[in-house]
Amino acid sequence: MTLSIQDLTFFYRNQEVLHEIAFSIGKCEIVAILGPNGVGKTTLLKCLNRILRPRDGVVYLDGQELFRLDGAEIARNIGYVPQRIETGRLTAFDAVLLGRKPHIGWDLTDKDLKMVDAVFRRLAMDHLRLAYIDEMSGGELQKVAIARALVQEPRILLLDEPTSNLDLKNQVAILSTIARVVREHGISAVMTMHDINHAIRYADRFIFLKNGRIYAHGGPETISSKTIEEVYGLPVIIGKLGGVTCVVPESCPVPTGA
Repeated sequence: MTLSIQDLTFFYRNQEVLHEIAFSIGKCEIVAILGPNGVGKTTLLKCLNRILRPRDGVVYLDGQELFRLDGAEIARNIGYVPQRIETGRLTAFDAVLLGRKPHIGWDLTDKDLKMVDAVFRRLAMDHLRLAYIDEMSGGELQKVAIARALVQEPRILLLDEPTSNLDLKNQVAILSTIARVVREHGISAVMTMHDINHAIRYADRFIFLKNGRIYAHGGPETISSKTIEEVYGLPVIIGKLGGVTCVVPESCPVPTGA
């Protein structure tokens, strides 16, 4: 399944947030959307899921206009993980089971329950099955949101900062799981991210946003000190550590009075 975006422009009230965004996502690809706070990363992701409607431009899902499809069809093909999920008096198991809603007919099936079980094991969440989500930490909630999207069996995953609120070990575990699911199930993923080093390690392509426009778009060759300084306003050094490309600030000034 492919997702293609053509000349997408979005306004909040009278302020342009995104300007003529265009790119496509192919099968088995992980695309990282990068850029500073307030540049429109989350807004772009919501436009790809019909949560927000752009003023101009078209989003195609396998050649069909996204905004002509009904909600159920979108939900069967696109899974969305927001930065924050609504909490209520639900157990984690029930909250994840809601991800099966686009596929459930008159009643739950063994397949639905087995899929939820499998995702809990895959994300090492067995201990959270009967925990109430309104009593969870931010990191635990994030894992529940990702689990719910995975049981949805989407062809495309949209993840808004999927490692926010997670400690380093869980960041690596979640991103590794997403990468494995993408490869094993032949799906695609689009992730907004703040951590460039995580993006380098797990993404195939990168989209850098600046002032609501695509500043750079491509593969690993896109990661350059010039691009990062232009987009983030911060000089960086790019090198190898253990054979892995890493980005670090060129200098770390100490705040006055520290």
